[in-house]
Amino acid sequence: MYIYSIYIPYKCIKPQEKKQSQLNYLLPFGGKLTILVVMNSAFEMMKLGLQELMEDMCMDKPVLVIMAAGMGSRYGGLKQIDPVDREGHIIMDFSVYDAVRAGFKKVIFIIKRENEEVFREVIGNRLEEYVEVAYAYQELTDLPAGYRVPEGRVKPWGTAHAVFSCRDLIQGPFAVINADDYYGPKAFRMIYDFLVSHEDGQKYTSSFAATQSEGHALRDAVKYHYAMVGYVLENTLTENGSVARGVCEISGDGHLVSVTERTKIQKIEGETAYSEDNGATWRPLPADSTVSMNLWGFTESFLDEIRKGFDDFLREGISDNPLKCEYFLPTVVTRLLQEEKALVTVLRSEDKWYGVTYKEDKEMVELAIQSFKDQGRYPQNLWTER
Repeated sequence: MYIYSIYIPYKCIKPQEKKQSQLNYLLPFGGKLTILVVMNSAFEMMKLGLQELMEDMCMDKPVLVIMAAGMGSRYGGLKQIDPVDREGHIIMDFSVYDAVRAGFKKVIFIIKRENEEVFREVIGNRLEEYVEVAYAYQELTDLPAGYRVPEGRVKPWGTAHAVFSCRDLIQGPFAVINADDYYGPKAFRMIYDFLVSHEDGQKYTSSFAATQSEGHALRDAVKYHYAMVGYVLENTLTENGSVARGVCEISGDGHLVSVTERTKIQKIEGETAYSEDNGATWRPLPADSTVSMNLWGFTESFLDEIRKGFDDFLREGISDNPLKCEYFLPTVVTRLLQEEKALVTVLRSEDKWYGVTYKEDKEMVELAIQSFKDQGRYPQNLWTER
């Protein structure tokens, strides 16, 4: 029998049911806590891995949040659960499959409460064998004290409000995606690797001591540290109508400067353009612009920032556009950038986006998915051939 001791700070001690059988003793020693790990063999210890043990104890694992409460107005139905291959997989299957391979172990679906039964039947129940599944409900009535739903409003309050509905289920870093967008395996690897290697304020910690006399050092040292996977605009368009994208400005060192939500982008006479007046006029937009597809990486601090900005949004939105105003994730990010409270790393992807914004997009998605299977990116049956 082999006995190992590991010294860790008090703050890292968290209940981890998965490792309880290996953590046999917890003893005070020299101002720290000593964990005595008892194994039957050195090989068993190697198989567990000290690094994995420390990661499990000293940080919350990133979770994946999937926004699936949208009404699907452009598509004409509940597009998030429409199969895209002969085996009955939906786009979310491929996203979760790629996320699990990247390291995610928990998925939170944001849905409408009235859709819970069908979501469980279509995807939730079968995923529970491979990943922890939880549900959050985006509800119109989930508003701060003093506000009520405007008469006649049926539209959800937007992506920031959707993520805020997860506030009781998230205790650490998390990634956010749309339910009906295909992102590709690389995107999930990049965002997971970022989330497990960055914390709020971490980037400038080492340089702070050496530059503490500089006026900017303290401000930088306490910034939130988030990430976004950016796509090339031209790779995210559909031939069947307009799309909504967050158009990004990026600094020379790869950080997000601003993101502007454009709700109507499409090809007009062969050129990429956007409209702010429902198509009456169009303005050119570079095809190689970097855009957000709502694949974000946040720390838990972002939930507090959503809450802080919600009142301002409601006061203005309910006054100006009570039936259709939306509180977007890029709106919150932009405010934090302007206030110099956040640093957002842009992780660039050259992959082509696939999604079902319109019913006519479905055939293109089906052909792409089968092509990926033929290339060996995915097995024919995702969950039974793992």
